[in-house]
Amino acid sequence: MTWKAMPALLLAGVALAWSCQASADAAGRPGKAGAEKGELVYLGTHGAQLRAARFDARSGVLTDIGVVAEDGRPTWAVAHPHLPMIYVTDEAGNDGQSNGHVLAYRIDAATGALRLVSKVDAGGGGTTFLSLDPHGGTLVAANYGGGSVATFPVQADGALGPRASLVQDHGTGPHRRQKSPHAHAAIVAPGGRALLVADLGADRVFVYPFDPMRHEAQAPRPGSAGDYVAPPGSGPRHMVAARDGRFLYLLDELNADLVTLRWDAGAGHLSPVDEQPTRSSDALGESSGSELALSRDGRFLYAGNRSEGMLLAYALDKPSGKATLVQRIASGGKVPWSFALSPDGRWMLVANEQSDEIRVFAVDARSGRLTATDKQLQTPHPVSITFASVR
Repeated sequence: MTWKAMPALLLAGVALAWSCQASADAAGRPGKAGAEKGELVYLGTHGAQLRAARFDARSGVLTDIGVVAEDGRPTWAVAHPHLPMIYVTDEAGNDGQSNGHVLAYRIDAATGALRLVSKVDAGGGGTTFLSLDPHGGTLVAANYGGGSVATFPVQADGALGPRASLVQDHGTGPHRRQKSPHAHAAIVAPGGRALLVADLGADRVFVYPFDPMRHEAQAPRPGSAGDYVAPPGSGPRHMVAARDGRFLYLLDELNADLVTLRWDAGAGHLSPVDEQPTRSSDALGESSGSELALSRDGRFLYAGNRSEGMLLAYALDKPSGKATLVQRIASGGKVPWSFALSPDGRWMLVANEQSDEIRVFAVDARSGRLTATDKQLQTPHPVSITFASVR
């Protein structure tokens, strides 16, 4: 039978079948047709690849999109709270031979693809951490290798303006990794008038005055005593502020301790409240704390111990700020470098760097406890997870 002789009804049926098959094929491939459902997630890696995935908050399924950028060493990223933008580190220069960079990308909400908008010199080597102020007006970059912190204005379109300030940390510690300052994280403090810098090399959380209108951090005033001085060899790594802004939670890398600090925004002063280990009593070898995250309602805090491959959940007492351990659970892989909570707070995605995978855990909203699921995504050497809620 020739095509011309084929009955019209049969032709219509074949066309419909082809259309359905094409739709099914498109839905199974990374790209616009099948990628519009779920949150976009960007995965920083130890390597040259920034990867993307889609996360379905109904099922907990994480679906790979693939490589979306290959520029430098993209170990950390932060998404803008209002614009379809993501800011990514190029962690070059930990050897002291060059500076790191910050790259600003515009996100295609339908596909997850990225378009480079601007690239700025971070003013120091080994740019390892980025944060934004709550309004998205200032981007802060911590340079691990250079022991410095840079600030940049975020323009109306999300591009980065010229560097507004660069502040150099000072200090050393007794550990072999503390021969010079190493700024490992930096955030705008609650109240918006100070910059807090966790420095692994100097055993301090520095408190620098910050002008939000000029996007500038400044060296501390003469006689200022607002810094938190950690025990020698602690190695401050990452920190997160309580929802009410009265407390700061700090995770030390070298001794893997969790520290609760009281923040006095008026005086620009940090003072210790509590300190407790994340390592188990029978742990052997060197300790290594990794990541912190606060639940959306501020009732629970999560910490990572990558030397033991463990995740820890804490209940927070609002009046005192103290953290009480409620759970220790294996990360499901090797070396949990980082993790992130989904925007709805129901899931935690964990980057197990040495087992090349992202593991998905369910979060119980009432108890704060984590439950391992069978959901995972294989990806090379993941070290950071960033949700980008763009539409």
